[in-house]
Amino acid sequence: MSDPVIRLTEMRAYYGKFLAVDGLNLELHRGELFGLLGPNGAGKSTTVKVLIGQHHPASGSATVCGFDVARNWQAVKPFFGYVPDRENHFDEFTGRRNLEIFAGLYNVPKARVKECLQLVELDEVGEVPVRGYSMGMRKKLLLARALLHRPSILYLDEPTANLDIHSSAIVHRLLRQHVKEGGTVLLTTHNMQEVEAICDRVAIMCKGKLIALDTPLALRQQHTERKIDVILKDNERLVYDLDVDEHRRKLADQMRDGRIASLHTREFDFHSTFLKLTGTQFD
Repeated sequence: MSDPVIRLTEMRAYYGKFLAVDGLNLELHRGELFGLLGPNGAGKSTTVKVLIGQHHPASGSATVCGFDVARNWQAVKPFFGYVPDRENHFDEFTGRRNLEIFAGLYNVPKARVKECLQLVELDEVGEVPVRGYSMGMRKKLLLARALLHRPSILYLDEPTANLDIHSSAIVHRLLRQHVKEGGTVLLTTHNMQEVEAICDRVAIMCKGKLIALDTPLALRQQHTERKIDVILKDNERLVYDLDVDEHRRKLADQMRDGRIASLHTREFDFHSTFLKLTGTQFD
């Protein structure tokens, strides 16, 4: 695997007097779509704020493309685009004009503004003032803005929250295309379905600490309950654990005898998994 594009080493960061990130070690690589998963207050957003230079770590380090974020901010800044969880557009300006303002900051040609509007399917409303945009359109405009200068790294804070299915699909497609072309994506979310759909790896945080790190498939395999809920034809309800020999035999006998009315395997449930890993209920 290539050298890490992003490396966090024993990073600690406070939010006021609250220790929001506690000794975080993490590495992200080129061509990787990485999900940072956890409940509100887990330390996800603080971690991103350190990486974009809005928050300095109290100890440890955060490096991007070999540069220390706190010490070499000007060198780090061109590498990334950022989609915040709260939109901050100029409402009185059109979508196109909003992008042109930021394009000027990065010396990006106007042709790229048109291209980015097309990428997020906002080209037909590019001349409409942003105050007339829906929430989903506003969020897609944030992504278009982050893509303007063709950054190698994208940071996204809850990028598909409150988006409809079609808009979410657009965002997912663009993110996967970005990593296919060699970019790196770090997104924060509490949506496990989104993580499973698009992420290569996922880190689970709780109370500032990293408590799990693996591929979505591996996490599913490790934490899915191997249990089956059964309703018999006489309406008796049973639960069988597939790791118990006797349970497997009883289930096989009932299936052979035709006594089962319905049968359901237990799907991966992040609420249950989070509770098992941390003893903390997921919000």
